[in-house]
Amino acid sequence: MAPSAEALALMAQLNKKYGPETMIMASQMRQMPPFASGCLPLDIILGGGFPANKWTEIIGFESSGKTTVVHKTIAHQQARNPEFSTLWVAAEDYDREWAQQLGVNTDQVMVAEIRAMEEAYEVMLEFAASRSVDAIVLDSYPALIPSEEDAKAMDELTVSAGAKVSNKFWRKAGKASKRSHLTDERPFMGIVINQWREKIGGFSPQGTPKTTPGGIGKNFAYWTRLEVSRAEFLDEPIPGKGKARVGQAMKLKTVKHKGAGPQRTAETHFYWTDSPSRGISAGSWDVVRDLMTWGVYYDVIRRRGRYFDFADRTWDTKDAIIDALRGELDLQDDVAAAVLHAAFNLDELEAAA
Repeated sequence: MAPSAEALALMAQLNKKYGPETMIMASQMRQMPPFASGCLPLDIILGGGFPANKWTEIIGFESSGKTTVVHKTIAHQQARNPEFSTLWVAAEDYDREWAQQLGVNTDQVMVAEIRAMEEAYEVMLEFAASRSVDAIVLDSYPALIPSEEDAKAMDELTVSAGAKVSNKFWRKAGKASKRSHLTDERPFMGIVINQWREKIGGFSPQGTPKTTPGGIGKNFAYWTRLEVSRAEFLDEPIPGKGKARVGQAMKLKTVKHKGAGPQRTAETHFYWTDSPSRGISAGSWDVVRDLMTWGVYYDVIRRRGRYFDFADRTWDTKDAIIDALRGELDLQDDVAAAVLHAAFNLDELEAAA
């Protein structure tokens, strides 16, 4: 049953008193499409990509691929929209050459080299509220230093200074991140890179417990928390000379996701050096491996003995369909789109775009 006339009148009064869209009907709320990462397994577990107008935390140990995931996502978005712009708050040094190797147009990336925590947060809030950029990235939280800690000598103990500042940031971030539910406003993707820390002396059946700097309060503010870890290294055979290390298998896990469900896992392969035997260039995902794995899983690519079918095409061997996927970018796009629609219905998201 629809709300009563009295309730609707009260909604109108409150919107007049506190501002437009203080209260709206849930059925009127626009659903913003996510920001696709360009990595099919990651997009699947994220529900289509990184959430719009929300904040995501990417967590991992050192050299697990956290920053690479962000660069590749930005490069993918720039490929779809050359005007896609990013604010990158570099608490750690920004590696321009690595970003460019991963496909990022650095002319569309504004770098703020800030290590003072309060200043970094203020810049992020101002850009989020300004609606002037498409992505805001902090790399990384542990490199920031709060003013309370900075003012003390090395031998003076500072407890929870960063957590207190961060909690204040998240209380302010809601207003800065808010976008209209009724009119078209520029969405943004917010990402904070963080690191795992081991709780020394702790115990759990799964091994040493892990935590992240910044306190517990921030965990409630994130819409999504994504863990990136390295499963194994990938080697390239060199005839007569052994093997060369060319990449790594990445494990991806949604520790938290308020929109697509938590604890979803996937794996992908990333190459930081050329892999001639696989036909993969430096700075790339193994896109074909991902398409084959998930295409077969969702029956988008149908296997009949030695034959593989997709849409109205048939290949008589696995090598034949792999060669076709490697050589035909349109075929890659078609298979990826079919997999995503099989994994979850994106029609409503696309219609809202």
